[in-house]
Amino acid sequence: MGPVIELIAGSYEQIAFGYRVSTGEEEWTATADFTHHAHTASVSAVATSERYIATGSRDETIQIYDMKKRVEHGALLHHDGTISCLEFYGSSHLLSGGQDGLLCVWSTRNWECLKSIRAHKGQVTSLSVHPSGKLALTVGTDKTLRFAFCFEYIFGSCCRCSKHSLGTKLTDGFCGCRTWNLIDGRSAFIKNIKQNAVIVKWSPEGDKYVVVIGDKVDVYDLETATLTSTIINPKRISSIKFLTNSILAIAGDDETVRLCDINTQKVLCEFEAHETRVKSVDSFTVDDFCVLVTASNDGFIKMWKLNLESLEPPVLLGKVNTTARLTCLAVWKPTTLQEPPPEVKTEPTTSHDVKDVLELEKKRKRKRVRISTVEVVQEEDASPKKKKDGGKKKLKT
Repeated sequence: MGPVIELIAGSYEQIAFGYRVSTGEEEWTATADFTHHAHTASVSAVATSERYIATGSRDETIQIYDMKKRVEHGALLHHDGTISCLEFYGSSHLLSGGQDGLLCVWSTRNWECLKSIRAHKGQVTSLSVHPSGKLALTVGTDKTLRFAFCFEYIFGSCCRCSKHSLGTKLTDGFCGCRTWNLIDGRSAFIKNIKQNAVIVKWSPEGDKYVVVIGDKVDVYDLETATLTSTIINPKRISSIKFLTNSILAIAGDDETVRLCDINTQKVLCEFEAHETRVKSVDSFTVDDFCVLVTASNDGFIKMWKLNLESLEPPVLLGKVNTTARLTCLAVWKPTTLQEPPPEVKTEPTTSHDVKDVLELEKKRKRKRVRISTVEVVQEEDASPKKKKDGGKKKLKT
């Protein structure tokens, strides 16, 4: 039995789609596995872990799905505003960023919010966790890039990690920057980038990170904290994905996906993926080749076979029409599950039943996860508003 692969997509129609991928010798198929109307506004972010799927929305909630039990697990209610970004670190933590400027760290064991920090004065537009799990990056509408030291890692004067080399210094000589830790809420290293960045992402080996501003990708080296190269895309960039430590897939406000080398700044390959702009890209590996998954406003999710050695034009493996305006995409590929899970008692909704799903789900009661009150940590240079309750933010339950 081959690996279990599901394509998870969010849409403007407030629906989250799940499609089970069946691999074939010539053509792959994606069959509707579930279609769930979990939110009351458009889905803005999606993330996957070994067991869970998380979706964020403009309705200010994060919905959690248990893919092992095949049930809706509940909702996390802490952000005030759109959930703009989500990312799991392994199977232990979920990080979320929102329009309210908060960066939240959640435990997947009991879905407790371990820490909520005022990361940016504006919206948190993107976040990325270092492969070691000890460092996170965020960008926001306050035109800053911020470094966060995560979980149990305690910051010293330099950035060191035994598993992944985080570089001996962030700048020449003494670090000279403010940092904070997501457990005790200390100040962070802040880099002014003079423009609003929309995406930040670590390379797979964690020695570089990229920042997307409009139509350009700035590549930084962690050890020297310097800008090493810049890649210019013809259109505004909407999504990126590292395929290797040096090859980056770039999608934007057109129908073309480009594979670029971040070291040489050259376009290695480009192809027309959709009829309209590509909203999101993700990837996974099967056997000895890479599969790039693309989602577009035209409603299609497509799977492309890539040979990263020869970089020949990609081959379309399969596609599915969701009939919805897609906003985000993620691949769920658990490492421990090698056979399809038990069938759900309720029949999965097909791609052509979007309107029916909207009507049906309005009648369903949504389950909520009750989480305890969490203290919001304000950064040192911010001027927090006085609150009657001593500065503690009450969670919606």
